[in-house]
Amino acid sequence: MLAVSIPKKSGGQRILGVPTVSDRIAQMVVKQLIEPDLDPIFLPDSYGYRPRKSALDAVGATRERCWKYDWVLEFDIKGLFDNIDHGLLLRAVRKHVKYKWALLYIERWLTAPMEQGGNRIERTRGTPQGGVISPILSNLFLHYTFDLWMRRAHPDLPWCRYADDGLVHCRTAQEAEALKAELQVRLAECRLELHPTKTKIVYCKDGKRKGMYPNVGFDFLGYGFRPRLVRSSRNGELFCSFTPAVSSSALKAMRAAIRDLNIRQPTQLSLADIARKLNPLLSGWIEYYGRYAPSALSPMLRYVNLTLLRWAMRKFKRFKAHKIRASHFLQRLARDKMSLFVHWRIGMTGTFA
Repeated sequence: MLAVSIPKKSGGQRILGVPTVSDRIAQMVVKQLIEPDLDPIFLPDSYGYRPRKSALDAVGATRERCWKYDWVLEFDIKGLFDNIDHGLLLRAVRKHVKYKWALLYIERWLTAPMEQGGNRIERTRGTPQGGVISPILSNLFLHYTFDLWMRRAHPDLPWCRYADDGLVHCRTAQEAEALKAELQVRLAECRLELHPTKTKIVYCKDGKRKGMYPNVGFDFLGYGFRPRLVRSSRNGELFCSFTPAVSSSALKAMRAAIRDLNIRQPTQLSLADIARKLNPLLSGWIEYYGRYAPSALSPMLRYVNLTLLRWAMRKFKRFKAHKIRASHFLQRLARDKMSLFVHWRIGMTGTFA
Protein backbone atom coordinates (compact mmCIF):
# COMPACT_ATOMS: atom_id res chain seq x y z
CA MET A 1 0.00 0.00 0.00
CA LEU A 2 1.39 3.38 -1.02
CA ALA A 3 1.29 6.29 1.45
CA VAL A 4 0.41 9.58 -0.28
CA SER A 5 0.31 12.96 1.49
CA ILE A 6 -2.39 15.46 0.57
CA PRO A 7 -2.97 18.90 2.15
CA LYS A 8 -5.77 19.32 4.69
CA LYS A 9 -8.20 22.24 4.41
CA SER A 10 -7.27 23.25 7.94
CA GLY A 11 -3.53 23.00 7.25
CA GLY A 12 -1.05 20.18 7.66
CA GLN A 13 -0.98 16.91 5.75
CA ARG A 14 -3.31 13.92 5.56
CA ILE A 15 -1.83 10.52 4.73
CA LEU A 16 -3.84 8.45 2.29
CA GLY A 17 -3.20 4.72 2.01
CA VAL A 18 -3.61 3.96 -1.69
CA PRO A 19 -4.06 0.23 -2.36
CA THR A 20 -2.79 -1.54 -5.46
CA VAL A 21 -5.21 -1.92 -8.38
CA SER A 22 -5.81 -5.60 -7.59
CA ASP A 23 -6.45 -4.81 -3.90
CA ARG A 24 -8.78 -1.99 -4.87
CA ILE A 25 -10.83 -4.37 -7.01
CA ALA A 26 -10.86 -6.99 -4.24
CA GLN A 27 -11.95 -4.38 -1.66
CA MET A 28 -14.83 -3.35 -3.90
CA VAL A 29 -15.93 -6.98 -4.19
CA VAL A 30 -15.91 -7.38 -0.39
CA LYS A 31 -17.65 -4.04 0.15
CA GLN A 32 -20.46 -5.02 -2.23
CA LEU A 33 -20.71 -8.37 -0.45
CA ILE A 34 -20.97 -7.06 3.12
CA GLU A 35 -22.80 -3.74 2.59
CA PRO A 36 -26.30 -5.28 2.16
CA ASP A 37 -25.89 -6.96 5.56
CA LEU A 38 -24.25 -4.06 7.38
CA ASP A 39 -26.19 -1.04 6.15
CA PRO A 40 -29.57 -2.12 7.62
CA ILE A 41 -28.10 -2.25 11.14
CA PHE A 42 -26.90 1.38 10.98
CA LEU A 43 -29.15 3.95 12.61
CA PRO A 44 -31.11 6.52 10.56
CA ASP A 45 -29.01 9.47 11.77
CA SER A 46 -25.76 8.01 10.45
CA TYR A 47 -25.45 9.61 7.01
CA GLY A 48 -21.87 9.19 5.77
CA TYR A 49 -20.96 6.85 2.90
CA ARG A 50 -24.30 5.08 2.83
CA PRO A 51 -26.57 4.18 -0.08
CA ARG A 52 -29.72 6.30 -0.28
CA LYS A 53 -28.28 8.76 2.25
CA SER A 54 -26.69 12.10 1.44
CA ALA A 55 -24.94 15.02 3.08
CA LEU A 56 -27.92 17.21 2.14
CA ASP A 57 -30.19 14.88 4.13
CA ALA A 58 -27.97 15.50 7.15
CA VAL A 59 -27.99 19.27 6.58
CA GLY A 60 -31.79 19.28 6.30
CA ALA A 61 -32.29 17.28 9.50
CA THR A 62 -29.85 19.53 11.36
CA ARG A 63 -31.61 22.67 10.10
CA GLU A 64 -34.94 21.61 11.56
CA ARG A 65 -33.46 20.44 14.85
CA CYS A 66 -31.62 23.72 15.39
CA TRP A 67 -35.02 25.44 15.40
CA LYS A 68 -36.26 23.12 18.16
CA TYR A 69 -33.17 22.87 20.40
CA ASP A 70 -31.22 25.83 21.76
CA TRP A 71 -27.78 24.24 21.95
CA VAL A 72 -25.56 22.07 19.76
CA LEU A 73 -22.52 20.04 20.70
CA GLU A 74 -20.44 20.02 17.51
CA PHE A 75 -17.75 17.35 17.66
CA ASP A 76 -14.98 15.96 15.52
CA ILE A 77 -13.09 12.73 16.23
CA LYS A 78 -9.37 13.35 15.99
CA GLY A 79 -7.66 11.22 13.34
CA LEU A 80 -10.45 8.63 13.17
CA PHE A 81 -9.11 6.70 10.19
CA ASP A 82 -5.61 6.63 11.68
CA ASN A 83 -6.62 5.51 15.17
CA ILE A 84 -9.36 2.89 14.90
CA ASP A 85 -8.45 0.01 17.21
CA HIS A 86 -8.03 -3.17 15.16
CA GLY A 87 -9.09 -5.49 17.97
CA LEU A 88 -12.36 -3.64 18.61
CA LEU A 89 -13.10 -3.25 14.91
CA LEU A 90 -12.48 -6.92 14.12
CA ARG A 91 -14.75 -7.93 16.99
CA ALA A 92 -17.57 -6.00 15.30
CA VAL A 93 -16.65 -7.31 11.84
CA ARG A 94 -16.70 -10.94 13.04
CA LYS A 95 -20.13 -10.40 14.55
CA HIS A 96 -21.69 -9.35 11.24
CA VAL A 97 -19.50 -10.76 8.43
CA LYS A 98 -19.95 -14.51 8.10
CA TYR A 99 -17.72 -15.17 5.09
CA LYS A 100 -14.38 -16.49 6.36
CA TRP A 101 -12.49 -15.48 3.21
CA ALA A 102 -13.81 -11.91 3.51
CA LEU A 103 -12.75 -11.78 7.18
CA LEU A 104 -9.29 -12.92 6.20
CA TYR A 105 -8.94 -10.24 3.54
CA ILE A 106 -10.24 -7.48 5.83
CA GLU A 107 -7.70 -8.39 8.50
CA ARG A 108 -4.89 -8.42 5.94
CA TRP A 109 -5.89 -5.01 4.57
CA LEU A 110 -6.04 -3.51 8.05
CA THR A 111 -2.51 -4.61 8.92
CA ALA A 112 -0.90 -4.17 5.48
CA PRO A 113 2.20 -1.96 5.80
CA MET A 114 2.46 1.33 3.90
CA GLU A 115 5.41 2.47 1.83
CA GLN A 116 6.46 6.11 1.93
CA GLY A 117 9.66 7.49 0.46
CA GLY A 118 11.17 4.01 0.25
CA ASN A 119 10.42 3.31 3.91
CA ARG A 120 8.13 0.55 5.11
CA ILE A 121 5.65 1.66 7.79
CA GLU A 122 4.07 -1.09 9.90
CA ARG A 123 0.47 -0.49 10.93
CA THR A 124 -1.09 -1.58 14.21
CA ARG A 125 -4.22 0.58 14.15
CA GLY A 126 -6.39 2.55 11.76
CA THR A 127 -8.08 1.81 8.45
CA PRO A 128 -6.34 3.75 5.69
CA GLN A 129 -8.12 6.64 4.01
CA GLY A 130 -8.02 5.88 0.32
CA GLY A 131 -9.14 2.29 0.75
CA VAL A 132 -12.48 1.41 -0.84
CA ILE A 133 -13.58 -0.58 2.20
CA SER A 134 -12.43 1.93 4.85
CA PRO A 135 -15.64 4.05 4.97
CA ILE A 136 -17.94 1.12 5.74
CA LEU A 137 -15.49 -0.24 8.34
CA SER A 138 -15.27 3.15 10.05
CA ASN A 139 -19.07 3.40 10.03
CA LEU A 140 -19.31 0.00 11.68
CA PHE A 141 -16.79 1.05 14.33
CA LEU A 142 -18.64 4.29 15.12
CA HIS A 143 -21.98 2.47 15.08
CA TYR A 144 -20.88 0.74 18.27
CA THR A 145 -18.65 3.53 19.62
CA PHE A 146 -21.09 6.43 19.28
CA ASP A 147 -24.44 5.68 17.63
CA LEU A 148 -25.65 2.82 19.86
CA TRP A 149 -24.10 4.48 22.90
CA MET A 150 -26.15 7.63 22.26
CA ARG A 151 -29.34 5.63 21.81
CA ARG A 152 -28.66 3.81 25.07
CA ALA A 153 -27.30 6.66 27.21
CA HIS A 154 -29.20 9.66 25.78
CA PRO A 155 -32.28 8.42 23.91
CA ASP A 156 -33.97 11.82 24.25
CA LEU A 157 -31.25 13.83 22.47
CA PRO A 158 -31.30 13.92 18.65
CA TRP A 159 -27.96 13.61 16.92
CA CYS A 160 -26.50 13.47 13.44
CA ARG A 161 -23.22 11.94 12.28
CA TYR A 162 -21.44 12.05 8.94
CA ALA A 163 -18.29 9.89 9.21
CA ASP A 164 -16.17 11.48 11.98
CA ASP A 165 -18.12 14.77 12.14
CA GLY A 166 -21.16 14.87 14.36
CA LEU A 167 -23.70 17.02 16.17
CA VAL A 168 -25.86 16.47 19.23
CA HIS A 169 -28.76 18.83 20.00
CA CYS A 170 -29.20 19.80 23.63
CA ARG A 171 -31.70 21.79 25.67
CA THR A 172 -29.29 23.70 27.90
CA ALA A 173 -25.63 24.68 27.99
CA GLN A 174 -25.16 22.55 31.10
CA GLU A 175 -26.57 19.53 29.32
CA ALA A 176 -24.18 20.10 26.40
CA GLU A 177 -21.17 20.46 28.75
CA ALA A 178 -22.08 17.27 30.61
CA LEU A 179 -22.55 15.39 27.33
CA LYS A 180 -19.18 16.57 26.06
CA ALA A 181 -17.48 15.20 29.19
CA GLU A 182 -19.32 11.89 28.86
CA LEU A 183 -18.42 11.62 25.18
CA GLN A 184 -14.74 12.20 25.93
CA VAL A 185 -14.84 9.28 28.37
CA ARG A 186 -16.73 7.07 25.92
CA LEU A 187 -14.30 7.74 23.08
CA ALA A 188 -11.32 7.11 25.36
CA GLU A 189 -12.81 3.69 26.19
CA CYS A 190 -12.74 2.96 22.45
CA ARG A 191 -9.17 4.34 21.97
CA LEU A 192 -10.32 7.57 20.32
CA GLU A 193 -10.44 11.23 21.34
CA LEU A 194 -12.30 14.42 20.52
CA HIS A 195 -10.49 16.98 18.40
CA PRO A 196 -9.65 19.78 20.88
CA THR A 197 -10.21 22.72 18.53
CA LYS A 198 -12.97 21.35 16.27
CA THR A 199 -15.25 20.39 19.15
CA LYS A 200 -17.37 23.19 20.59
CA ILE A 201 -20.72 24.07 22.12
CA VAL A 202 -22.89 26.44 20.08
CA TYR A 203 -25.92 28.55 20.98
CA CYS A 204 -28.60 28.59 18.26
CA LYS A 205 -29.33 32.30 18.43
CA ASP A 206 -32.23 33.81 16.49
CA GLY A 207 -34.99 36.41 16.81
CA LYS A 208 -36.58 34.63 19.77
CA ARG A 209 -33.41 33.25 21.39
CA LYS A 210 -31.48 36.40 22.21
CA GLY A 211 -28.90 35.21 24.74
CA MET A 212 -25.30 36.48 24.47
CA TYR A 213 -22.79 33.64 24.08
CA PRO A 214 -19.37 33.39 22.40
CA ASN A 215 -20.26 30.66 19.90
CA VAL A 216 -23.37 31.24 17.78
CA GLY A 217 -22.44 29.40 14.61
CA PHE A 218 -20.82 26.25 13.26
CA ASP A 219 -19.88 24.69 9.93
CA PHE A 220 -21.19 21.27 8.95
CA LEU A 221 -20.76 19.54 5.59
CA GLY A 222 -19.88 22.76 3.77
CA TYR A 223 -22.80 24.73 5.21
CA GLY A 224 -22.47 27.48 7.80
CA PHE A 225 -25.22 27.45 10.44
CA ARG A 226 -25.68 30.85 12.10
CA PRO A 227 -28.23 33.64 12.71
CA ARG A 228 -29.38 35.12 9.38
CA LEU A 229 -32.05 37.47 8.15
CA VAL A 230 -34.59 35.51 6.13
CA ARG A 231 -37.90 36.42 4.57
CA SER A 232 -41.09 34.85 5.86
CA SER A 233 -42.93 32.74 3.31
CA ARG A 234 -46.24 33.76 4.91
CA ASN A 235 -46.10 37.55 5.02
CA GLY A 236 -42.81 38.45 3.34
CA GLU A 237 -41.38 40.11 6.44
CA LEU A 238 -37.73 39.76 7.42
CA PHE A 239 -36.84 37.97 10.64
CA CYS A 240 -33.73 36.47 12.25
CA SER A 241 -33.48 32.68 11.93
CA PHE A 242 -30.75 30.18 12.79
CA THR A 243 -30.34 28.59 9.38
CA PRO A 244 -27.73 27.15 6.99
CA ALA A 245 -26.12 28.64 3.89
CA VAL A 246 -22.91 27.92 2.04
CA SER A 247 -19.99 28.45 4.44
CA SER A 248 -17.26 31.03 3.93
CA SER A 249 -14.64 28.26 3.77
CA ALA A 250 -16.63 26.52 1.00
CA LEU A 251 -16.84 29.80 -0.95
CA LYS A 252 -13.09 30.25 -0.54
CA ALA A 253 -12.48 26.71 -1.87
CA MET A 254 -14.71 27.42 -4.89
CA ARG A 255 -12.79 30.59 -5.74
CA ALA A 256 -9.52 28.66 -5.47
CA ALA A 257 -10.87 25.94 -7.81
CA ILE A 258 -11.85 28.62 -10.36
CA ARG A 259 -8.41 30.24 -10.10
CA ASP A 260 -6.76 26.88 -10.68
CA LEU A 261 -8.55 26.61 -14.04
CA ASN A 262 -6.43 29.58 -15.20
CA ILE A 263 -9.23 31.04 -17.31
CA ARG A 264 -8.13 34.68 -17.24
CA GLN A 265 -4.79 34.25 -18.97
CA PRO A 266 -5.08 32.09 -22.13
CA THR A 267 -6.66 34.34 -24.77
CA GLN A 268 -6.86 31.49 -27.29
CA LEU A 269 -9.80 30.04 -25.35
CA SER A 270 -13.32 30.73 -26.58
CA LEU A 271 -16.29 31.24 -24.27
CA ALA A 272 -17.48 27.76 -25.24
CA ASP A 273 -14.10 26.35 -24.11
CA ILE A 274 -14.42 28.18 -20.80
CA ALA A 275 -18.00 26.95 -20.37
CA ARG A 276 -16.86 23.35 -20.83
CA LYS A 277 -14.36 23.84 -18.01
CA LEU A 278 -16.63 25.77 -15.66
CA ASN A 279 -20.08 24.23 -16.08
CA PRO A 280 -19.39 20.84 -14.43
CA LEU A 281 -18.09 22.66 -11.33
CA LEU A 282 -20.91 25.20 -11.29
CA SER A 283 -23.56 22.49 -11.71
CA GLY A 284 -22.27 20.55 -8.70
CA TRP A 285 -21.91 23.63 -6.50
CA ILE A 286 -25.33 25.05 -7.34
CA GLU A 287 -27.03 21.68 -6.90
CA TYR A 288 -25.47 21.14 -3.47
CA TYR A 289 -25.12 24.62 -1.97
CA GLY A 290 -28.22 26.00 -3.69
CA ARG A 291 -30.54 23.76 -1.67
CA TYR A 292 -30.58 26.18 1.28
CA ALA A 293 -30.21 29.96 0.96
CA PRO A 294 -29.11 29.93 -2.71
CA SER A 295 -28.61 33.70 -2.61
CA ALA A 296 -25.50 33.07 -0.46
CA LEU A 297 -23.82 31.77 -3.63
CA SER A 298 -23.84 35.31 -5.07
CA PRO A 299 -20.19 36.08 -4.13
CA MET A 300 -19.04 32.97 -6.00
CA LEU A 301 -21.16 33.76 -9.07
CA ARG A 302 -19.87 37.33 -9.08
CA TYR A 303 -16.33 35.94 -8.96
CA VAL A 304 -17.11 33.76 -12.00
CA ASN A 305 -18.42 36.77 -13.88
CA LEU A 306 -15.43 38.90 -12.92
CA THR A 307 -13.16 36.11 -14.14
CA LEU A 308 -15.01 36.17 -17.47
CA LEU A 309 -14.69 39.96 -17.48
CA ARG A 310 -10.90 39.78 -17.06
CA TRP A 311 -10.74 37.18 -19.82
CA ALA A 312 -12.76 39.38 -22.20
CA MET A 313 -10.52 42.38 -21.51
CA ARG A 314 -7.48 40.29 -22.44
CA LYS A 315 -9.12 38.53 -25.37
CA PHE A 316 -10.55 41.53 -27.22
CA LYS A 317 -8.51 44.66 -27.92
CA ARG A 318 -11.62 46.86 -27.93
CA PHE A 319 -12.17 46.02 -24.25
CA LYS A 320 -8.60 46.58 -23.09
CA ALA A 321 -8.75 49.18 -20.30
CA HIS A 322 -12.53 49.44 -20.87
CA LYS A 323 -14.05 47.51 -17.99
CA ILE A 324 -17.52 49.02 -18.29
CA ARG A 325 -17.69 48.27 -22.01
CA ALA A 326 -16.62 44.66 -21.40
CA SER A 327 -19.19 44.39 -18.61
CA HIS A 328 -21.99 45.53 -20.91
CA PHE A 329 -20.85 43.00 -23.52
CA LEU A 330 -21.10 40.14 -21.03
CA GLN A 331 -24.47 41.36 -19.74
CA ARG A 332 -25.87 41.24 -23.28
CA LEU A 333 -24.32 37.80 -23.76
CA ALA A 334 -25.91 36.53 -20.53
CA ARG A 335 -29.27 37.74 -21.83
CA ASP A 336 -28.97 36.52 -25.43
CA LYS A 337 -27.01 33.28 -24.84
CA MET A 338 -28.07 32.33 -21.36
CA SER A 339 -27.60 28.63 -22.12
CA LEU A 340 -23.83 29.12 -22.31
CA PHE A 341 -23.19 28.97 -18.55
CA VAL A 342 -25.13 27.05 -15.93
CA HIS A 343 -25.76 30.00 -13.64
CA TRP A 344 -26.99 32.15 -16.53
CA ARG A 345 -29.31 29.36 -17.63
CA ILE A 346 -31.13 29.11 -14.29
CA GLY A 347 -31.40 32.86 -13.77
CA MET A 348 -28.57 33.24 -11.24
CA THR A 349 -26.75 35.63 -13.55
CA GLY A 350 -25.14 37.71 -10.85
CA THR A 351 -23.28 40.98 -11.46
CA PHE A 352 -20.38 41.87 -13.77
CA ALA A 353 -18.87 44.73 -11.80
